[in-house]
Amino acid sequence: MLDSTDTTQATAETLEAKINRVFGNVAIDKRRLRASALKDRGIPGYVAEWVLDTVVPGAGPLSIEEATKVNEWAARVVPKPDEGNILRNQLYAGQSLKVLTPVQVDVLLSQKRADRIARLPQLGIHDAHITDELVNKHPALLKQGMWGVAELLYIPEQGVAITGFRPMQATVNLEAWREARGHFTLEEWRALLLTSMGYNPTAYTPDQQMLVLARLLPLVQKNLHLMELAPKGTGKSYVYENISPMVRLVSGGNVSPAVLFVNNSNALPGLLARYSVVVLDEIQTLKFESPAEIVGGLKGYLANGLITRGGLHQLASDCGFVMLANIKLDAQQRPVADPLMLELPSFLQETAFLDRMRGLIPGWQIPKLTAANFAQGTGLKADYFGDILIELRHNLEADAYCAQHVNLSGKAYQRNQESVRALTSGYFKLLFPDQKATQAEFYEHCIRPAVKLRQGIWNQLYNLDAEYRQFDREIVLILG
Repeated sequence: MLDSTDTTQATAETLEAKINRVFGNVAIDKRRLRASALKDRGIPGYVAEWVLDTVVPGAGPLSIEEATKVNEWAARVVPKPDEGNILRNQLYAGQSLKVLTPVQVDVLLSQKRADRIARLPQLGIHDAHITDELVNKHPALLKQGMWGVAELLYIPEQGVAITGFRPMQATVNLEAWREARGHFTLEEWRALLLTSMGYNPTAYTPDQQMLVLARLLPLVQKNLHLMELAPKGTGKSYVYENISPMVRLVSGGNVSPAVLFVNNSNALPGLLARYSVVVLDEIQTLKFESPAEIVGGLKGYLANGLITRGGLHQLASDCGFVMLANIKLDAQQRPVADPLMLELPSFLQETAFLDRMRGLIPGWQIPKLTAANFAQGTGLKADYFGDILIELRHNLEADAYCAQHVNLSGKAYQRNQESVRALTSGYFKLLFPDQKATQAEFYEHCIRPAVKLRQGIWNQLYNLDAEYRQFDREIVLILG
């Protein structure tokens, strides 16, 4: 996958050519996705790019012939949101189908029944049979589920059966990823990350780039919890819905303790136990069932990584938790509300809860999305990129380095120190996966932006609750 040719051979090499040379078949021209119209079928970007690589592998912009071929394939295999009944009728008529769909397997154990059933929500099928062989081969089906091409057949008096399953699969090699970092300058690497997210790096200033990259921190850092407040149209949720099947975006509908934590009636783990990152989008419009129980459960989880509910269950998880909210700006494009948290639902304004959020992304400092903000050239395929980010969560060396080298001075609040260290480690993993950063680079590109994110939360706590004013208002580092 990676070419180890020394970068000195191509001093005049363009970034796009370098990405293709170093990363080979995991690089993709991001314009291919937009030209394919695959997302019009309701599939996330990481799935759509996998489809492109499977059906029309190649480089450069998508040609008319390739677009035609991929759309003909999609018409056969990728169901539209309103075609579930049609496909179920085809199964009823005895046809076998191949369908690109997410599959989630639940294990049911009771006195009357023990079974594994598969849910295919795209098709409205919630009780399909699946073989032990497929479940044992793809254990992720039992956790957050998997996207892939499922072969389906209806068997009279038994129901729908999944007779075959080809999952999306990317090969992840962290050593190769670290080696690849050495081929790029810091500015080039940052541009690569942003393009792989689906953004055009030239549309953002360096400081804005760091804020956009902050959206990736919960993917690379365990138990990292963020909040982003921004006006509409800045792309808060864009990366989360397109980056990885390990990220679950909740947008609209009801949010209950059973959905987030654990369902006490059947002991099924909730979202925080099954995904690497859970994102609540537009939290002002979500409907929260039992708000007090949700906030109470979240406070415990965000503090110690333990999911509990009513004393009946206790689960450990390293899932990151992200809240996204729209806020109003004044004529100078500054937030109207002061403190900012007044724009949140009242039950989420509790300072003991807010304190447990590691950082605040000031989304009002990020430009609104236009056509110019979307990626214009070559980045990394989203399924590969997302898997790499999730794998970086296990880089404990970076966590240990930051714990040793990030310390706050003065009368510092302990959670500020813990949060700055976690945020710094996240930036360190993103920008320097080979851990080859000078002291000046580590401070400027890892610690400084981390402090900014935590200072956003600390400002709110300081303004909302006098209890926090016994500590220093500004987060200050011990240098050296």
